[in-house]
Amino acid sequence: MVQHRSMLQVADNSGAKKLQVIRVLGGYKKRTARLGDVVTCTVKEAAPRAGIKKSDIVHAVLVRARKETRRNDGTYIRFDENAAVIIDRKNKEPKGTRVFGPVARELRSNGFSKIVSLAPEVL
Repeated sequence: MVQHRSMLQVADNSGAKKLQVIRVLGGYKKRTARLGDVVTCTVKEAAPRAGIKKSDIVHAVLVRARKETRRNDGTYIRFDENAAVIIDRKNKEPKGTRVFGPVARELRSNGFSKIVSLAPEVL
């Protein structure tokens, strides 16, 4: 679960390194985001000479979360860090061309099949 002011690692090569959540999208008074949810973030750290600069406002999808998530078959999935991929909100396409680290299988059912195809491992 990720909430307002949570810090996220960036799992793509868009140029941003760290994000801070400023809004969880997806409903009236929604407080927490789970795997596959879209959040609005501000960039706290960025690589020099990159397309995304510090203090930019971006939309990102949560691909890894420390809080365990229960699946329909009764299993749980949990990651070591909170990580997100920066996306273009209109067409759900990632801004970067590569995705680093494993991503959750829940992304495919939420319509982020491009991120799943770019990821080296889907758990």
